[in-house]
Amino acid sequence: MKWKKFTIKTITDAEDIIISTLYDIGLEGAQIEDKIPLTPLEKEQMFVDILPDAPEDDGIAYLSFFVEERDGDPVDADGMVLRIKQELSDLRNFMDVGEGTVMVSETEDIDWINNWKQFFHQFYIDDLLVIPSWEEVRPEDRDKKILHIDPGTAFGTGMHETTQLCIRQLKKYITPETELLDVGTGSGILAIISLMYGIRHAFGTDLDPCAVEAVRENMEANHIAPECFEMMIGNIISDRAVQDRAGYAKYDIVVANILADVLVSLTPVIVNQLKPGGVYITSGIIDNKEQTVCDAVEAAGLEVVEVTRQGEWVSVTARRKCGIS
Repeated sequence: MKWKKFTIKTITDAEDIIISTLYDIGLEGAQIEDKIPLTPLEKEQMFVDILPDAPEDDGIAYLSFFVEERDGDPVDADGMVLRIKQELSDLRNFMDVGEGTVMVSETEDIDWINNWKQFFHQFYIDDLLVIPSWEEVRPEDRDKKILHIDPGTAFGTGMHETTQLCIRQLKKYITPETELLDVGTGSGILAIISLMYGIRHAFGTDLDPCAVEAVRENMEANHIAPECFEMMIGNIISDRAVQDRAGYAKYDIVVANILADVLVSLTPVIVNQLKPGGVYITSGIIDNKEQTVCDAVEAAGLEVVEVTRQGEWVSVTARRKCGIS
């Protein structure tokens, strides 16, 4: 699938108005490239495993829009450039839009996927080697425990601090008899790693239908038998059918690497899936939300047993009291 890419060089102060203006002529889904540092809230909301250090903000922004090239209906690139330039010219009457030049290029889906390769290389999480498909396992690493996983468009690879916090907590509590529930499983990385370390069975839920294929590919890459990891799409917080299928008082461990505000809603529901004495491992918590999550955990009748930290991220581990019914 090929796309025409229209890129506008502008200034950061004009980003929002240009995006809104060009939406009216049919250009949607802008890709923004600038050097504005992320706010703490943006960092919390972006579960991107690979976030290179950015250079100092220079006020310049590049806005890119993509229009699909369809057979029999080619994109009128010259006409679109003229329309963009006219809109920019109109905006100049009341605001600064910077240079306002328009560049046209052609790209394919594969280009976006391959862009990850310049950033993502094999790395260790303690004793676990994480390696993408395009790199070779070094001879000295062949006897190590190895997770084969590629970065995708939406799901994690293990580089993010929140994922690493969960992995370390899981390794403390899993046993050969563990039944694991992974809420927001995404790529399936937490469940797959737990299976690699010897748990009996995993069940995952996610809201994104793309997770099904991501999990399947990662299971195959790591030789996980299909009967060991079951998953479904649906919202376990609000959908009784998902709760029923997952099962009640069934899991030795529930792990949820999700944003703090979601954990607040999830916790009083998920306590029903835990066995008495079961462990609840949470992450995705920015440090200033630690107490919020701890309060939600305790309000649900769980006992906080450990809080761990990495960078500005927090993991809260709790246990379901044996007396809860």
